[in-house]
Order: sequence, then C-alpha cells, then structure tokens
Amino acid sequence: MKTKQKATVKKVTSTNGSMVDISLKFNEGWSYSPAPESTDHVSIKERYELFIGGKFVKPIKGKYFATINPATEKKISEVANASSEDVDKAVKAARKAFGPWSSLPARERGKYVYRIARMMQEKARELAVIESIDGGKAIRESRDIDIPLAAAHFFYYAGWADKLDYAFPNKKPKPLGVAGQIIPWNFPLLMAAWKIAPAIAVGNTVILKSAETTPLTSLKLAEIIQEAGLPDGVVNIITGAGDTGAAIVNHPDIDKIAFTGSTSVGKIIQKAIAGTDKKATLELGGKAANIILDDAPLDQAVEGIINGIYFNQGHVCCAGSRLFVQEGVAETVIRKLKDRMQTLIVGDPLDKNTDIGAINSKEQLATINKYIKIGKKEGADFYQSACDIPERGYWCRPTLFLNVSQSHRIAQEEIFGPVLAVQTFRTVDEVIEKANNTPYGLSAGIWTDKGSKIFNITSKLRAGVIWANTYNKFDPASPFGGYKESGFGREGGLPGLQAYLNLG
Repeated sequence: MKTKQKATVKKVTSTNGSMVDISLKFNEGWSYSPAPESTDHVSIKERYELFIGGKFVKPIKGKYFATINPATEKKISEVANASSEDVDKAVKAARKAFGPWSSLPARERGKYVYRIARMMQEKARELAVIESIDGGKAIRESRDIDIPLAAAHFFYYAGWADKLDYAFPNKKPKPLGVAGQIIPWNFPLLMAAWKIAPAIAVGNTVILKSAETTPLTSLKLAEIIQEAGLPDGVVNIITGAGDTGAAIVNHPDIDKIAFTGSTSVGKIIQKAIAGTDKKATLELGGKAANIILDDAPLDQAVEGIINGIYFNQGHVCCAGSRLFVQEGVAETVIRKLKDRMQTLIVGDPLDKNTDIGAINSKEQLATINKYIKIGKKEGADFYQSACDIPERGYWCRPTLFLNVSQSHRIAQEEIFGPVLAVQTFRTVDEVIEKANNTPYGLSAGIWTDKGSKIFNITSKLRAGVIWANTYNKFDPASPFGGYKESGFGREGGLPGLQAYLNLG
C-alpha cells in the first residue's frame, strides 16, 4: 500500500536573517513494498463450540454468532453463544475439578502451567496471526508483544506454584475455589493469560469468558490446554456477549470475579456482588497523563508519545491519551510529533510494515468518530495524518487535538482509540493538579532528565502504574492495576497471586 503524505511546514531564521525551511518532506520519498505475514500455518475452524469439562461441547440452546475480521469486514468463523444453562454447566465442571486440582502437589500443578507456556511458544506464529486477523492489531505487535507476554505470564506463575510459603511467609495460603473471569477485546490472549495462569497455579479452577468480537485466540488456548492434558474442568472457556458475563457474575457457586473492561460495566458488577462473599478484581478504564518536562530527551519522548497513544490503535486502558507538554518545549514537541505521525502506516494488520491496524469493530469506530466530532465542536484544534487508508474495513488515522482544556470531554472521557488530547503547562505543581483532575487513576508517564523530578512527580500522581522515560512496558513480575474509577486489585507479580488466595 502506497502512503501519500504531506510535509509539516516549519521555517526558522538563519544567522544571516533569511528564512530556512526545516520541515520534513514526506511526499518526495519512497514507499514500502507490501510484506504480508503468511497464513499458511494457521488453522481456523468454521465453527467453535464451548470448552467445558475438558471437551468442546455444543451450546445447550444451539445459538452461534459470527466473528468478523475488522480489516476486511468478512466473517472468519462462527462461535457458540453460551446461555445461563451453559454457564451453570461450566461452573459445575469447575467445582467438580476443584477438589482434585487443589489437592494436587503444587509442583505438579506448576508442571501443567509450564507445559501450557511451552506449547504457546511453539504455536506463537499461529497465535499471532489469529490475534491480528480477529482483533485488527498490527502483526508486529501481536508477534512481538502480545504472544510472548502471554506465554511469559504462564512461565512466571508456573514458577510460583510450589513457592507460596515463601511468597507469603507465616500465612497459610489456600485457593479461593471457582473463579469467574471476563476479559476484554483489546488483548484477548494476554488478558486470558493474566487471569488463568495465577488462578490455576495456586489451585483454583476457572470459567473464562472471552469478548464476543475477539474469541478466537481464547479458543485456541482451549485447544492448547486440552492438548497439554490439563485435568478436565480446571479451565473452562466459553464465549458470548454481556448476558453470558452477567450469568457468570450472578452465579451463586462462584467464589471470585475477575473483570477487565469498561468502568460502567465494572460498576454493574460491583453492585451485583455486593452483599455476597464473592471476592473481586476489577481492572477498568483509564485516561492516562503523559507528561513531558522541558529537560526531557525530546526525540525519545516523542517516540514514547506515539507508543503511548497509537499502540494497538489506542485500544489500551492505560493509553497515554492526555499529553501535557511544558510550555518552553511545546512548539518543538508538537512539530516533532506531527512529523512522526506522518510516517505512521495505517493498513493491513498482517503487513509487517503496518504501524496502526484496524479498529476492532464497527461500533468502536463509531464511538471514536463521535468523540472526534465532539472535540471539533468543543473548539479544540484538530489534526490528522494524511496517510491513505483502505476502502474496506474499520480505520481511523492517528489523530490529535491541540489547545484542549480540562473541561473538554475529549480530555475527561475514555475514547479507546488513536486520539490524543494535548495541553500545556508551566509549573510542576500545575501539571500534577491537571493530571490528577480525572475520575480515573490507572496509569501515567513522565519524561525528564532529572531523577529527582521523577520521584517528586510520581509520588504525587494518583495512578496505579507510572512509567518514567518509557511507556507501555509490561512484565509478568510487575503488578498492574488502578485507583478510583480505574478499579481495584492488581494483576501480575505477587499481588496477582494474592488475588486468588485466602491468606489465613
């Protein structure tokens, strides 16, 4: 795909007083030749059933729904739509498996989890391609981030399985029982790994519901689990929409709910389990502040801005969707940012040249476009890159709004797309107040040359995860979670284990 791009015009005065054009020329160079990832090694069934009790079984009511490739708008496969009766069947299978699984020697449990991780590595190319086909994300991200990180979480928690007495000394850690887990559509396999790996490593059994728009890698994980010989019923993977998730949340024989998704649904879940003995972990929305101080390494910071907001088409709960730039460097940062945006390639997710893939669904694209209209109507300065986009599929060019104020909805509400709201600030105290002026508290980023400024600002930001001179870096050993309307509880690291244990 050839990308037509325009220059960002920028002139400066030379030493002899004449004006010199220093803008980058994006319309005079060359374009990349297509570099599509092969799909010959990928196997996708025409229809997928529910994975319950170690077997793939038909849904009781016989209903199915289509999963769509957002880059082509074509049907990929049919997937079973689980009813409340199917949920009950899965819970019974998990409850039956809980006793034998929790009493299995911890080292043996760890071996099963380790085996799943190794098999994920062996099938990494296939998993990466399916993730990009089903979700729209660029193959470079699926291949280099999602799949390796998912396998790494299974490896990490496999190692902890027989070391709980060291992880929680002088406690008597016991598994909770049956966990109901509901994951979003933006990182399907990675979110499944975040939830399944710690839960089963410590002796719980699980029912996991994948998102209705991206169920395929979860079902591929079910095939891996079956092939790994995990005892029947330890992991049950079902598919469906909101009604299926509600049936999991409201089921009386579930001991723990783990949910990643929107704040509005998180509030519904919290109300539903109030007054019950169910434990919960909720990882919800975010509106992260990415802060650039005037002593920051600006080229590095611009790459961090791009990675922070345009990674995975902006479908990231911790996306750096609010950019705060100190006034002394604002003009330079914006110029560099616009230049860098012009180089981004939007297109076929399976092309290894692609930087930004397809928006996950027609509905999500409509939401993004709604907020773009809101931003324009509120008076913010609108800018999009000039790249070509395919005629078919769901696409959004990388977008930013300048001269945004705190009262603008695009600065307060989660958009979940490649849209950046830019504000400036003069002092550190000002940016801390602005950054914290949000109902969310999931993540933040800071860019500066001074360690003292990092410690000062990070200690005052109300966010669960804060990156310094980087952004969107994840590790299985590092806890992830937020405050305020971004939820509660942590996933990853030892806190991720603790969320699935009773500590006596």
